[in-house]
Amino acid sequence: MVGQDWRDRVIVGITGASGVIYGERLCQALTESGKEVHLILSSSGEQLLKMELGLDRQDLSGRVHRIYGNDEMTSQLSSGSHRFSSMVVVPSSMRTMAAIASGNSDNLICRVADVCLKERRKLVLVPRETPLGLSHIRSMEELTLAGAVILPAMPAFYHRPSEISDMVSFIVGKILDQLEIEHDLFTRWSGAERRQGS
Repeated sequence: MVGQDWRDRVIVGITGASGVIYGERLCQALTESGKEVHLILSSSGEQLLKMELGLDRQDLSGRVHRIYGNDEMTSQLSSGSHRFSSMVVVPSSMRTMAAIASGNSDNLICRVADVCLKERRKLVLVPRETPLGLSHIRSMEELTLAGAVILPAMPAFYHRPSEISDMVSFIVGKILDQLEIEHDLFTRWSGAERRQGS
C-alpha cells in the first residue's frame, strides 16, 4: 500500500519561478509510479499555477497525498525525525536556491531542503532561469558541494519533440532518473548512426 514505507515518500516543492508545468507533471508521474507525494506550494508558485496552467490548489489535491502551504513550519516535514526518501524543488526560483545555499530556513520548502542536506537525503533542485548571474552560479556551487543535485530545466532535442509536453516529459524523466524511478517518458540516446563515407 502506498505510504507504508517511508522510502516511497517524496516531497515536491513548487516555487514562484516560471515552469510550474514541470512540478505539476512530476507530481502526476510520481503518484502514477506508486509514490506518496507531499506537495509544498509557495504563494508565488500558486499564483503561477493559475497564470501558466489555469489550475488552482484544489486541482492538484487529487494528484498528491497532501498539500502544504509554505508557511506551515510546524508540519511534520520540518523535522529530521520525519522520514522521507527525497525532495524535488521544481521549478526552483533563484531566491529559494540562494536561501537553501545559505541555510536560511524561514519557510517550509527551505526547511525541508535543509533537512535533506543535513540528513544526507536526495535533494534535486530544478532552476528555470536564463541567463545566469554570478550569484546564481555561486549558489549552485554551494548546493552541489553540500550534496544537492542541480538539474536545470534544459530539454534535449535529439528525440525530436513535437509538442511542449514532450519537452516537459524529458525533464520530468531526468528527475525520475535521479530518484531511481523507472519510467518511459522519453527515448534514451542509443548512439548516432555513422554516415557512409564520414
